Amino acid sequence: MTTKTEDLDRLILEALDADDRAVLGDLAEEPGYFAQAFGLFRGKLAWVMWIAYVVNIIGAGLAIWAAWKMFQTTDPVMTIRWGVGVVVAVNVGLFMKGGLGLQMQNNRILRELKRVELQLARGQARESV
Repeated sequence: MTTKTEDLDRLILEALDADDRAVLGDLAEEPGYFAQAFGLFRGKLAWVMWIAYVVNIIGAGLAIWAAWKMFQTTDPVMTIRWGVGVVVAVNVGLFMKGGLGLQMQNNRILRELKRVELQLARGQARESV
């Protein structure tokens, strides 16, 4: 994070009372990369993420197999055909990884929005009392 973002976070924490800080303390820390990655396989879209992950693994396997075949053949036409297979399989894998990465980013944004909603709800509840 940048210094400005850290300063903004510090100012927000200073504006909160002790009760709010205690509630938001657990939410303030962003989960690590692996926790976020494994979090993709839970929730409403878990089945989609599993399919994308399996297709990614299949694409990687096909790319390795096609590359092996490409280097084994001596015919230039077959070498090009296997090379095209490698490129297609790698592109499928990259596309799936991109989708997984975008979903991970969406989860991060949703987590922050929920955090803001909680802060707003607690602020409104405090004002109504």
